[in-house]
Amino acid sequence: MNVRKILVPALLAYAFFTFACVYIVLPEGLETPEAVVEGAAPKIWSAVVTNVGKSDSGDLHIDITIQNETGDWSTMHAVPEKPAVLTADGKTVNCDTVFVGTGGHRLAPGFQMRGYTVEKEDAVETQLLYVECKGASAAAGATLSIEYASFGGELDDYDPEANKTEGTLELNLDEVVADLTYPIVVPVDGLIQDAGASITALSENVITLLDVQRTDTGFQFNWQNFNPSKFALKTHIGTPPVIGADGIIYGVYETLDMVSVPITPAKENMEWTTEVSVPQDVKGFYILLSVESKKPRTYLNYAIDISDK
Repeated sequence: MNVRKILVPALLAYAFFTFACVYIVLPEGLETPEAVVEGAAPKIWSAVVTNVGKSDSGDLHIDITIQNETGDWSTMHAVPEKPAVLTADGKTVNCDTVFVGTGGHRLAPGFQMRGYTVEKEDAVETQLLYVECKGASAAAGATLSIEYASFGGELDDYDPEANKTEGTLELNLDEVVADLTYPIVVPVDGLIQDAGASITALSENVITLLDVQRTDTGFQFNWQNFNPSKFALKTHIGTPPVIGADGIIYGVYETLDMVSVPITPAKENMEWTTEVSVPQDVKGFYILLSVESKKPRTYLNYAIDISDK
């Protein structure tokens, strides 16, 4: 047998396995899983009861604030067509009126909220978070459970329901907290950006908030995009909403790239404005900014401090 014919394949095989051990790269999603720390707090959404009373029709009415304890930007909503469940005196009652969620917006980690704005019949209204239980009452020791779905991390408009997590909010109706401070419940290091900070976007474009004006109806924001590339580009940010010291997100959610954005020529700046309606008597606002980053229709989120406006 020809020794050379045997030796060459053997050497090739040796080289393959040697270099594979050094340079092997796992496919995306197969990296080493994050170690689970025993006793670590779960990354979930939680909720607080802020009032227990009666609706105009005499039904049990429960006002709720939700808190993002997931450690990441996240949106959530109660599972559609799934009633909340009231447990009292050993009996359960289905509560079919359930308004619990972020209104489609991603909320910053460590923030809490109690409502959002929606468009109804060409008018913008505030939707507060609450549950109503027809014909029920809250006896001592009553509890309420609400099943929810949440979606965290980067927003990919091609797959908006990626990173889905399901959970259940468990509320004790005896524990009512009426003096919450909004919107920040737990400060997160490095989360809050100063107004005017430069934010790197798609294709190394740079988004900057140049100016904030308080108007008769709310805010007007003046944005700038700098395009360092050789090609004319757009950077989508939608119409950024805000959340204030009343715990309500102002700005109706819409798909971010549906909002008109001017094209920025190569090596130039482009400016444009967005507006959001807010009550004159509310202060302490933060912009919940989504910036198209990494690839088209994929967004990273930033909380911009405009609390002095």
